Amino acid sequence: MPARMRHLRATAVVLGTASLALAVSVPAQATVHPAHGTKGIERAVLPAGDGWAAAEGSTTGGANATPDHVYTVTNRAELIAAFEDAGDAPKIVRIAGTVHGNADAEGNPIGCEAYQQDGYTLEKYLAAYDPAVWGMDEVPSGPPEDARVASAKLQAAAVNVKVPSNTTLIGAGKNATVVGASLQVKNVSNVIIRNISFEDTYDCFPQWDPTDGDTGHWNSEYDNLVVYGSRHVWVDHNTFSDGDRPDSDQPRYFDELFQQHDGLFDIVRGADLVTVSYNVLKDHDKTMLIGNSDSAGADDRGKLRVTLHHNLFKDVNERAPRVRFGQVDSYNNHFVSTKGSAYGYSYGIGAESQLVAEHNAFTLDSGVDKATILKKWSESSLTAGDNYVNGRKTDLIAVHNAGVPAEHLTEGAGWKPKLRTEVDHPLVVPLLVALKAGAGRTLIG
Repeated sequence: MPARMRHLRATAVVLGTASLALAVSVPAQATVHPAHGTKGIERAVLPAGDGWAAAEGSTTGGANATPDHVYTVTNRAELIAAFEDAGDAPKIVRIAGTVHGNADAEGNPIGCEAYQQDGYTLEKYLAAYDPAVWGMDEVPSGPPEDARVASAKLQAAAVNVKVPSNTTLIGAGKNATVVGASLQVKNVSNVIIRNISFEDTYDCFPQWDPTDGDTGHWNSEYDNLVVYGSRHVWVDHNTFSDGDRPDSDQPRYFDELFQQHDGLFDIVRGADLVTVSYNVLKDHDKTMLIGNSDSAGADDRGKLRVTLHHNLFKDVNERAPRVRFGQVDSYNNHFVSTKGSAYGYSYGIGAESQLVAEHNAFTLDSGVDKATILKKWSESSLTAGDNYVNGRKTDLIAVHNAGVPAEHLTEGAGWKPKLRTEVDHPLVVPLLVALKAGAGRTLIG
């Protein structure tokens, strides 16, 4: 017999003067279909020894969910209602179809104008803070900036979706997609996220900061997925991208890119014991932070233990990942930069980081300098052995130090990873990752 969805209490959120309903009543006794290609794996747990999320106990998510805590959701309101209904009890939440973060009460997509408050328009904002008018010495303030902040607050209430403890969130079938929502795994534990395409979590209201760098920058909020202060998280077989809104297609204002995306997937603020496996992260600028501030040592020291394996990083400009503080094991990943794509670096070596980057494959356009695969941000050591660049075994540290002598890196992360289920030869990694990584692939329980 199929599981039955519990009665989810009606939730209607009216957002400010826009009176925008963001949640709906979910019918009582809505049928949950256990098929959709996920039967047999939705109760899967992280295999023993599979990365840092397998340390200090297991990561089981909602594997022990009772039938009344198994849900199928088709829009943002149902997703939030399912989380609220189960609370921290073990739960399985299946996403069927496309869930929009920026949506009305029926789940239909809405535009940025639905959030505009206090007369905000981009045209008024640009006119007020044009450097020729405002200058370059102070961050924006006054009524236009206040209106932007109020509008951004309204959008944040829709975009940010909090994931509770003891959750398995899984895509039903091959096309489960979350568009324009930021999943927040914040200060919880025991979460599994699998088989979902996360796309285009965009900020309608980026802030102009003329004091950011020499020429100023537009700064945006929201990552597709954030693991913040949480333990025992397994993120497996997902796809992360900017979808149909790549930054490269956005206009320039004040001669700077109007950037509406932040990161794809960040792990920050004391998060710990995380395994990231068989995901695709593509077509993005600032991809993944592990540790988001040099000043966060009080939260991050001794934590941020993360394993990355069998992931594809394709046409990402930087932060794949950038590491601070954590013991990060990155092995058997494939990094691809195709002709014409922006490429800054792959691994960022940040404050007190202890990165081990081994047995990875890099397929880079001929215009990419191998010396830039590593980027030194702070004085930290790393281990980087048995990596192959364009089919040839390459000492990444030696190549970097020869090509960028002003950023000399020291070899030896000071620890040796033990939590690896299987290590593949780097020459076969591109094929394995192409066959297995990303949402819509066959999952292994």
